[in-house]
Amino acid sequence: MILLAATLWFAQPAPLEMPRASAYLVKDAEGALWLEDRYDEADLWTARTVLSRWSDREGRRFTVAKLETIAPTVEGPTLTRERFVADEMPLPDKREDLREQAIALLAPFDLPEEPSAPRRDVHGFKEVRYYQGTNETAVVCAFRPEDTKACYLAVWELAPGDSIDSAVDVFETDFLAKWKDRRREGVRSELDPPPAPPRRARRRPHLAERELMLAAARHSVTNYPNWHVTAAREFVVLDDLPRDNPFVTTLTNELTAMRAKYAAAIPSPVSGSNVLAVARIFKDRDEYALSLDDNDIDGMEWSAAYWSPRRRELVAYLPMGGGRELLKTFRHEAFHQYLSYACSMIETSPWLNEGYAEYFEDENASDWGMEVDLEQLAELLSALLGMDYVQFYSGSAAERTLKYRMAWSIAYFLEKGAPKVRFEPFKDVKKTYVESLLRHQDPRRATSEAFGSEENLKKFVSEWKKFWATL
Repeated sequence: MILLAATLWFAQPAPLEMPRASAYLVKDAEGALWLEDRYDEADLWTARTVLSRWSDREGRRFTVAKLETIAPTVEGPTLTRERFVADEMPLPDKREDLREQAIALLAPFDLPEEPSAPRRDVHGFKEVRYYQGTNETAVVCAFRPEDTKACYLAVWELAPGDSIDSAVDVFETDFLAKWKDRRREGVRSELDPPPAPPRRARRRPHLAERELMLAAARHSVTNYPNWHVTAAREFVVLDDLPRDNPFVTTLTNELTAMRAKYAAAIPSPVSGSNVLAVARIFKDRDEYALSLDDNDIDGMEWSAAYWSPRRRELVAYLPMGGGRELLKTFRHEAFHQYLSYACSMIETSPWLNEGYAEYFEDENASDWGMEVDLEQLAELLSALLGMDYVQFYSGSAAERTLKYRMAWSIAYFLEKGAPKVRFEPFKDVKKTYVESLLRHQDPRRATSEAFGSEENLKKFVSEWKKFWATL
């Protein structure tokens, strides 16, 4: 039992990831295009209701929630954050059916017909009820402290081999008792609720979404003492790095400059004033690896950072070597983040997406970093422009590396070489690509329309080859 108690108190914080979003391209009354994110109501409710979560290496996970609002009952249409907040209804104290509806949404199994009482008197609480029934994989307990009307829920998912009886004993004699003592001593508890999000837009309706997303990002880490929030107008960085580490300051300054460069290179008709770029940085790889368990990202165990389009967050960890390499990785992944928003989350061609991410990763790079045969690559360039991601990522490691460098060379040529070609025949390639993609949602068609004709594409390949031959 001692070991089991230790896992409860020494588990690592495991902040909830951002809710999964679906993108809609909408036009407002003034004719402006906006990216409108809509979410599953249950995802938004869960993200708002869960106060904190911890996990350990053996697979245990401990979640605490405050049951304040009525939980959604059935899967319905997706909705914006603004609509979700406007429709929230408080959970009535005496509606046990609605409380159990909320518990059922957070419990890892079906609830029993009747809850059970604690095994011993638990002082300091008006009510303590268990909902695991005969299930032995998790402790599920709802409780009301004496000093508040609020109802809380704790879900302790156990590791294989753990004793449910021992877990219940630990929960009653350790968790509840220590929480009560901390409250009596005036120490902030992980159960204290975060600030309420804003409920109204101050200016245009779209701006409320950014404000609400910022509130949600803050809420996801607000009950972890070692996590920090650094917010700017267009982005927010969440991290649990040591306070004396200068990386976040460097990163926030860098992101402001880089986002302006991204927008200058790939302008978009989609307004970004309702967009908030979220970045989450873990202090080490172990925490980062644990975060991958709950993300819909497959095969990312090898990575140092990734951009999750569905979660709308860029996730990374600080490597042992420090922030220099991570800053380069952030420049790369933050471009993916920007382009996703700029193109209303429509899948873009890898030559543009990976090419410009490589270009911005190191703007000082001006050579291939490998021996290349320009004649051979020129013959492959048209095919690369038409590749989807399966084709782009296929092949050996060396083949993938070459495709990345070819995509980089296209971006570099468009930025450095194309403006010098007589009459600038390629000056509208990026603009036309984005407009076509937004109109047709077809990356190959966007590429075709961006270059205009087979003759113009051949000229592009010729000028590309000429440019690199003279460097």
